[in-house]
Amino acid sequence: MSGGRWLCPAKVNLYLKILGRRQDGYHELVTVMQPLTLADELYWGPGPELTLECRHPEVPKGPDNLVWRAAQAFAAATGQELQIHLRLVKNIPVAAGLGGGSSDAAATLLALNEGAGNPLDLAALSQLGAALGADVPFFLQPGPAVGRGIGTDLAPLDLPPYWYVLFNPGVALSTRWVYAQLDPDTLARHGVPGRDTWDAQHPEAWVANDLETVTLRRYPELGEALEKIAQAGARTQGMSGSGPTLFGLFEEATFARAAAARLRPQFSGWLAVARGLTREGGLTGWENQAWII
Repeated sequence: MSGGRWLCPAKVNLYLKILGRRQDGYHELVTVMQPLTLADELYWGPGPELTLECRHPEVPKGPDNLVWRAAQAFAAATGQELQIHLRLVKNIPVAAGLGGGSSDAAATLLALNEGAGNPLDLAALSQLGAALGADVPFFLQPGPAVGRGIGTDLAPLDLPPYWYVLFNPGVALSTRWVYAQLDPDTLARHGVPGRDTWDAQHPEAWVANDLETVTLRRYPELGEALEKIAQAGARTQGMSGSGPTLFGLFEEATFARAAAARLRPQFSGWLAVARGLTREGGLTGWENQAWII
């Protein structure tokens, strides 16, 4: 295994409907996800043993990191002895609802599999990924998708290359905590309706997230931020995953970047613009195309 570089895209949840809690502790859900040109970067090369380097202060360097765990899972599944050094460059905010850790894990599986001559097919990689995290299988396949079950039952979805203004206020938020606070009765009364089709030309008709009932109640300032994003001209807006990252959806890059420039003085957190990836473009042939404002 010689070495190389892999891009690990972020994602947004455009739609997230919680259907109920399963006996295994997971939640049954329906979600629409689109990968983004905002990406972490994974580099690998030969080493005396498995090692992981990352300069981000909040990212663990050993078995608590999903990259490390993905590498160990691949080695166990294939019998490979990993003599490899991995270096992770974090561009996606940590614990942001953008899937950075899951994307890093998926990239590790894809990179190691390619470097070893592709001993595992997509189904086997997806099984390994699902054991690491519910979002990991999504990042193994190019393009937007509808996720069902716990999010691992994926069906491709055609979406245009929407442009996104992304805002992360930097508040600490645990995904486990958000799901634990869900009130089934509240969801039944106020949850977004279930859907089977998504009109790509009218995302404002269906973009929604049940987890906002928890996150925005805990951080009401996020609701105020969503209003500012709407006032900046977004076609629609929402929260990705369990948050705290918010997004505004735009049809063109010029609109998104102009809105971000107007919003920058109003927000003290991380603010960026990125493009949504399409099924035609896949997860190759693009660069880390995002602008931190």
